[in-house]
Amino acid sequence: MHIVRLLFSLVVLAVIAVGVLAGITVWYFGRDLPDYKQLASYQPPIVSSVYAGDGRLLAQYATEKRIFVPVSAMTHLVTNAFVAAEDKDFYTHPGINFLSIARAALTDLTRLRENRRPVGASTITQQVAKNFLLGNEISLKRKIKEALVALRMEQVLSKQRILELYLNEIYLGRGSYGVAAASLTYFNKPLDQLDIAEAAFLAALPKAPNSYNPDRYPEAAQDRRNWVVDRMAEDGFITEAQAKAAKAEPLVVVKRSVSDTARAPYFAEEVRRTLVARYGEKALYQGGLTVRTSLNPKLQAEANVALRNGLIAYDRRHGWRGPVDHLKPGGDWRERLLQVPPVPGADVAGWQLAYVLGTEPAGARIGFADGGTGLIPMAELKWARKELNRENGLGPVPRRPSDVVEPGDVVLVGPAAKTGGGGFALEQIPEVSGAIVVMDPHTGRVLAISGGFSYEISQFDRATQAYRQIGSAIKPFVYIAAFQHGFTPSSQLMDEPVVIDQGPGLPKWTPSNYTHKFYGLLTLRVGVEQSRNLITARLGETIGLNAVGHSLEAFGIMDHMPRVYSMVLGAGETTPLRLTTAYAILDNGGKRITPTLIDRVQDRNGTTIYRADERKCDGCENIDYHGQQPPELPDDREQIVDPQSDYQIVSVMQGVVQYGTGRIVSSLGRPIAGKTGTTNDSKDTWFLGFSPDLAAGVFVGFDNPRSMGAHETGASVAAPIFRDFMATALKDTPPVPFRTPPGLMMVRVDHSTGKLPYPGDRNVILEAFKPGTEPTIVTDGGEGPQHFVDDEDAASLAPTGGEEPVESLPSTASVSSETSQPPPVQEISPGPRQEAPSTGTGGLY
Repeated sequence: MHIVRLLFSLVVLAVIAVGVLAGITVWYFGRDLPDYKQLASYQPPIVSSVYAGDGRLLAQYATEKRIFVPVSAMTHLVTNAFVAAEDKDFYTHPGINFLSIARAALTDLTRLRENRRPVGASTITQQVAKNFLLGNEISLKRKIKEALVALRMEQVLSKQRILELYLNEIYLGRGSYGVAAASLTYFNKPLDQLDIAEAAFLAALPKAPNSYNPDRYPEAAQDRRNWVVDRMAEDGFITEAQAKAAKAEPLVVVKRSVSDTARAPYFAEEVRRTLVARYGEKALYQGGLTVRTSLNPKLQAEANVALRNGLIAYDRRHGWRGPVDHLKPGGDWRERLLQVPPVPGADVAGWQLAYVLGTEPAGARIGFADGGTGLIPMAELKWARKELNRENGLGPVPRRPSDVVEPGDVVLVGPAAKTGGGGFALEQIPEVSGAIVVMDPHTGRVLAISGGFSYEISQFDRATQAYRQIGSAIKPFVYIAAFQHGFTPSSQLMDEPVVIDQGPGLPKWTPSNYTHKFYGLLTLRVGVEQSRNLITARLGETIGLNAVGHSLEAFGIMDHMPRVYSMVLGAGETTPLRLTTAYAILDNGGKRITPTLIDRVQDRNGTTIYRADERKCDGCENIDYHGQQPPELPDDREQIVDPQSDYQIVSVMQGVVQYGTGRIVSSLGRPIAGKTGTTNDSKDTWFLGFSPDLAAGVFVGFDNPRSMGAHETGASVAAPIFRDFMATALKDTPPVPFRTPPGLMMVRVDHSTGKLPYPGDRNVILEAFKPGTEPTIVTDGGEGPQHFVDDEDAASLAPTGGEEPVESLPSTASVSSETSQPPPVQEISPGPRQEAPSTGTGGLY
């Protein structure tokens, strides 16, 4: 009896000691526990998604790729799979599972003797405590705190909230955090479309996502998935028949379809920079923004192809720079070819590396790393004249394949274009670069941007970040200023030598034409069409630098134009995006627009926090549609130039395409207006233009400015890119005439003189005049067309025409303000005329 009492006392004392020890432990470790109550309102970092205008995914930004989904929106299949795999007693334990802890302790005694890592017995609640509050430190202290936090969490958070936190937080491999992101990553499906086998595979990943990578360890991944399926059946979540069928399914990982995504890296990067500047990096990378952009994936793809092909065409005209590498012939060339580093930019062009096996009269025989072989026919080698040097130009045209390549050369090849679908073409990455911008002229929405040949080669966006000299592409904005100062397209000025005094201490400015010739009395229309420098310089002197500067500033080309005469011929610098926007304003009738890449931004809760179109529409919300007319939105765009002057320059720019330096674009066979631009030594080449509802701008030049060649101009380099893009972009749209503002008088005039036509005159166009400014003098029948490109110009600039480069001038030059006024309009008896309807086709040739 005494022994029983003693044993009872010892048990009581032991219980008290354990209780005291437990209390001390709870007090000691519970003093600095993290605030678990914050989890009640915790919002995990989630991915920000950027979408194209058609809803396709463009880009995602996140420190952790996570898509938050409320547990109430998850299927029971998904939640049951994770509960079965990770914590089958989740719904019944108080936060820790004592039985599992005891079982793990016994197992760990053996593992510790073998210096192996202890096994875990953490519940889902404990994993939430560790992931959110405590970190991954392996220590007894952390495990005790984890248990304490788990117990307290269960007292303040519901099981559903704890499960929601867990399923949205866990890492599941391939950069995916949370089940929703993992579902898209592995199966390209939303959660509600997963079947049993797919849900089980996701539930198999938390323990070791890298060890169960289905690409690297397919058998281990499938075994682990099947184990989860068995647990689901054992716990009664699925039937045995369902389990058997699920385990019989092959484990197939599906990548996101290309049709679900849009590729526009330069566009996406510009959007990213805008979002960071507006909301900060934390909001972008953790805030779960949803961004809808203006990107048109179809136009973007067409712009990419047009720019890439244009850069390749220019590059081929300037010779072959040699093979990518050279391997000693013989041995296992396939293995050695695999060791050659990939060429940046080749993938985007669809090119691959090939090894030259030998040459023969028909072409060069090539082999690929996969064992395949092919032929580069001689027709695809003729362009590859060897580049000698910048002074001596190119070598002779190759006559045989051995003039270009030799056995052992490693070259880039792509599909052949000249052999009817057979063979390969010799390729090289262009050294020159460029940009194309596509815009809706009525809204300013940027529909496509390509800032170079390949984003992989260079992330520098030449469309938005490159400030380049404008050259003759500035002239429409000089002439529109003149039209606002009383000039008309038929006004005449002398194209003759001009010397302009720039002010005390500065040299005289003596610009010249591209051809170094003088063309006498020319109309302003002809001055733009043929891009004559002297008449433009004289016009700028006449209307004054302030008028020119105000025009450039109003159109947003430059924030402030230095009052220097060389600016009249485009010595200033701007970006392709800004210049394209200015041309788009001409297209829309002279109304100010702001280029925008982002239509709308929503926060993680779906609340719109930014909208590009801020116009109010009282009849657009909570309206049932029953076939009624849509509400009219107000047009609050600022009119920065009068519509009649705007139409006059648009009509003249149509002449650039029909008769002038941009006539290579006339093959489109529809109303197009545009202007070429070339700077001194052809360092910068431009073509900017538009149809009535689509504007585009093209720039081509070297990143470190240097001459592009003696006869390379905007007409020969940039205009073909514009033409090829517009040909595909407008392919399925009917031709639309430019919209004519009311009040203009459309008068038949002689194209060369701008005067009324003489009887039988065949050189007649319809010219736009403001009322009271139309011509009254009839052209002398002996006056011939004096503005067309002469033989020398045609030979040097084929196939386009004379393009006037900018005349450079020191940026420190200054001049006095405006000088003389334009000549008065002659008022005699009016000639044949008709008032242009507001939707007419005046100005078309």
